[in-house]
Amino acid sequence: MPLVADYKTFTDARSHLKEVFDATARGRTVTVQRDGQLSAVIPVDRLRTYFSRTVSPRIRVTREDGRTIALMDGRPFVSEGTDVDGALADLALSLREYAEDWDDRLERAPNHAGNWALVQLIKLSTDEELLEWLERGGE
Repeated sequence: MPLVADYKTFTDARSHLKEVFDATARGRTVTVQRDGQLSAVIPVDRLRTYFSRTVSPRIRVTREDGRTIALMDGRPFVSEGTDVDGALADLALSLREYAEDWDDRLERAPNHAGNWALVQLIKLSTDEELLEWLERGGE
């Protein structure tokens, strides 16, 4: 059985939608073409796992004036709390707000273009998964 299932048209994929999802559940790559655009169908858990392993949070934690500061090196995110857990929880909240703003305006801003994978990870993660990713430093 081939590892890739290709559908040359959206109509073909739509008429075989059950097979599309069955194939992805078995680990096959499914592609669908529409108006010259080739897209892949993949289970969310696999995509999220990939992003969590390849997007590094690059967290640096410091103490300043009795507060714990957590920042993401090379990214515009910084938060604070009374301890590391509080600072990371505040950082996760900031990331959620950023992902919401991404759809409205930030995805078109040149200085945010490199954060696409980060935004996808945020959107695909539960609050618990996002905190775990921050705490573990990625993988």
